[in-house]
Amino acid sequence: MRSRGVSLDGLFAASAVALELVINGYASEGTASPTPPEFAAALLAGLPMGVVRQRPGPVTVYLAALVVIAGRLAPGTDSAQILLCVALCLTGYRSGLRAARGPMAAAMLATALTVAAPGVTPGTMALALLLPAAPAVIGGYLYRSTRDVTPDVLLAAGGVLLAVLSTWDVWHSGGHPVAIVQVAAVVSGLALGVARRLPGLVVAVEGVLLLAADAHLHRAADTGMLLLMVAMGVFAMRVASWARTALAYAAGCVVVAVAVFEPLSRITTLRVLVLMTLVAMPIAVGRYFGMRRAVTAAERLRAEEAVRLTLARARADLLAEREHIARDVQTLVAGHVGAMVLRAGAACDAAPDGPVGHALTDIRETGNQVLRDLGNLLHGADLHLDAAELIRAAARRMSAAGLVVDLGLDPGMATVSPVLRMCAASIVQEGLTNVLKHAGPGTRVRVTVAASGGGLSVKLHNGPPPATSESLPSSGHGLAGMRKRVRAVGGTLDSGPDGDGGWLLQAGLPPRGGE
Repeated sequence: MRSRGVSLDGLFAASAVALELVINGYASEGTASPTPPEFAAALLAGLPMGVVRQRPGPVTVYLAALVVIAGRLAPGTDSAQILLCVALCLTGYRSGLRAARGPMAAAMLATALTVAAPGVTPGTMALALLLPAAPAVIGGYLYRSTRDVTPDVLLAAGGVLLAVLSTWDVWHSGGHPVAIVQVAAVVSGLALGVARRLPGLVVAVEGVLLLAADAHLHRAADTGMLLLMVAMGVFAMRVASWARTALAYAAGCVVVAVAVFEPLSRITTLRVLVLMTLVAMPIAVGRYFGMRRAVTAAERLRAEEAVRLTLARARADLLAEREHIARDVQTLVAGHVGAMVLRAGAACDAAPDGPVGHALTDIRETGNQVLRDLGNLLHGADLHLDAAELIRAAARRMSAAGLVVDLGLDPGMATVSPVLRMCAASIVQEGLTNVLKHAGPGTRVRVTVAASGGGLSVKLHNGPPPATSESLPSSGHGLAGMRKRVRAVGGTLDSGPDGDGGWLLQAGLPPRGGE
């Protein structure tokens, strides 16, 4: 996780440097390469974004000071102002609005000093106050929110805020009806609200609006470029196809090149590489978050499945432990009751006819019934339940856990002894649990229970496990418990590989004498 965080911080820093180089006019000037002062200024503004996630407050104050210095030395450059807004939003998100008040005040002061001029108007002063306050408030809201905030609403709100506040002062300078420009600005921001659902369409809309702004309102092209970069980042995060991502990247490079390069600009290899890097950064960040999102979802599903399987194993182990205790109790009680029955039988044979003989006979018969009931309770627990329904319920549970269960039940099993039916149900339950443990979800298993001559035959046959399955820990008592249960009713049980990568479990439960 640390290496992933470092790579993301590096992407932030590189994106900020590229943004500084392009927006500050390097790509539209006649020089073939940035001058050392221009390159140094880009590094001074962009590199601190590599630590903005860890130190958003200090980075915000630093960028505020840089905005003032840049405004004095090179009026008209505002890329550091954009980075300042990003740092303010992260400050509010990481520390809360209360902790962001100091950095926000510094940003407001820096913005006011930058736009202040002899002809300052209330509108420009409002812009100086709202531009830093808006991202800080949004970040503070995210910090305090304890519920799942809809990303679509946040994207739309942030898009409208950026589009309106960064272009409203040039709406009257293009020679077009102000209403049309206003609608275009609002639409360009609102389009981000559906970027997660229709990423390709939003990228196309933002690209068209950027070209329109470059042709008719050139001073708004920078804002259109930023909105396009956001849309392309969301596109890369939501679309898994590399082919479609490469197509969007190529189209983005063309659109940005049209907006950045003037007709008489000198196009050099270095300037083209800077432009391609600028377009690649949001796609790289979007792809990073998309992969993180997919990995997180897969890990969550895997954890949920592991919890379900662990609970199933715990229930199976608990049932095995209860059976073990029941066997110990049966051995203890049956020994004493058996001795009582033998003595009562001997006394009954020696006693004369009469009330004493009848009492001894009743004691012997009652003891024998107790021994039969103990055997039924141990080997065929819950005889009052419907064995077929228990088997169907086990199949449904295993299907919900991931197995592909094909169930075949003979209607004739209803005529078989309840003891055998419950024994068959327990074998099916334990067998399906073993398949889930050792073969894993996605394995196909065929379950057949058939009646024959007053007895039952049980067969579980599963195919080879999926290639990606992992065997879960087992208590090791599953087959041993089944063999004891089958032997108790006089049956046989065989299990082993089928030769094709699967496993075959067969049990024969013959009719019990006296039933």
